[in-house]
Amino acid sequence: MTVTDSSDTRKSNLELIGRDEVNDHVEIYSLIGAEEANKRHAVEDNCKAEFTWDYTKGARPKLDKLYEKAKGAQWNGRTDLPWETEVDQERLAHEIYKEGGKGNMANPDLTGTSLEKWGEKEWVRFNIEQQNWTLSQFMHGEQGALMCTAKIVETVPWIDAKYYAATQVVDEARHVEVFSRYLQEKCSGHYQVNGHLSLLLDDIIRDERWDMTYLGMQVMVEGLALAAFSFMHQLTPEPLLKKLLRYVMADEARHVAFGVLSLSEVYEQLSAPEIRERQEFAYEAAVRMRDRMAGQEVWDRLGISPTEAAKLAAQDPQRGEFSTVLFSKIVPNCKKLGLLDAADGWLRTKFTEMGVIAFEDYVDTTLEMDQASDGSPVMRDDL
Repeated sequence: MTVTDSSDTRKSNLELIGRDEVNDHVEIYSLIGAEEANKRHAVEDNCKAEFTWDYTKGARPKLDKLYEKAKGAQWNGRTDLPWETEVDQERLAHEIYKEGGKGNMANPDLTGTSLEKWGEKEWVRFNIEQQNWTLSQFMHGEQGALMCTAKIVETVPWIDAKYYAATQVVDEARHVEVFSRYLQEKCSGHYQVNGHLSLLLDDIIRDERWDMTYLGMQVMVEGLALAAFSFMHQLTPEPLLKKLLRYVMADEARHVAFGVLSLSEVYEQLSAPEIRERQEFAYEAAVRMRDRMAGQEVWDRLGISPTEAAKLAAQDPQRGEFSTVLFSKIVPNCKKLGLLDAADGWLRTKFTEMGVIAFEDYVDTTLEMDQASDGSPVMRDDL
């Protein structure tokens, strides 16, 4: 995100998210991610690395406590997961179909669409592609977190935060490793990064302000990821994936708490115009994260046009409910940071328009952290 004029307090949706209407489904489905031919994606990073000569450990007790937890909660993605588990992706896709699973849609009206003549074969393929796509986006998001947390180590001015962020770099590398291995060994292909997710990751990396890295990645991206992992963990019957997600979730609870604990101190000292910029960034990130759940790349691979995919999405209430549930971590954390009601409640209004404000009184991640991440999941069976 480009650094903006602090005096500008009335930005439009077009300026913030690139379109006038936040729920323009055709626009949402028209943005398809793409990979560069050389498999590399360069983003200009404008941050300034900052050394600190104050090495006093524990000056920020809550961050120090989080660091101590992280050191004791490390696990090895190669040896602590049962990779020998046989996974029959096609059988699982058939089971989803037999239970009425047609993608994420509940009893959709397909009359007059390309999907009207789809039968079991087509829907089973769709379910397989949907899983490949979902896990691919988890993997890409974890690489984004890996890069952003390395940036936090460089830029955050406190030694306790640098210590903890260093443990998260290891966590994120492990997450990329296990999602990549699962896709390669247990699934039938992977997908390019989603277009909306790619735009958000680029914005987070480009911004020169270290607290924006925290807000964009630790609070917004990781917050939604934690909810998405929990959702999939509850639904999947596949034991290896279930255990993998359980381990990753234990790490993620600490990651989101790290962002909220760090930013709470910083945001108390910012001016009203500076807080408005953070609200706008949170709103942009929220829209990008919601839109990235649409699965545009799957529909594109199956030859379904953005217009038709948008028509299907518009008549599917279950997809909307699923998307909003993913904000169950983000909204209470934004409230804890004081972002909901600052500047005459601008972000509260935007979250209300998105249909996610009902989550504001859910438990914020700092309160969940002790329960969800106290100790290594390798040593515990209750996670």
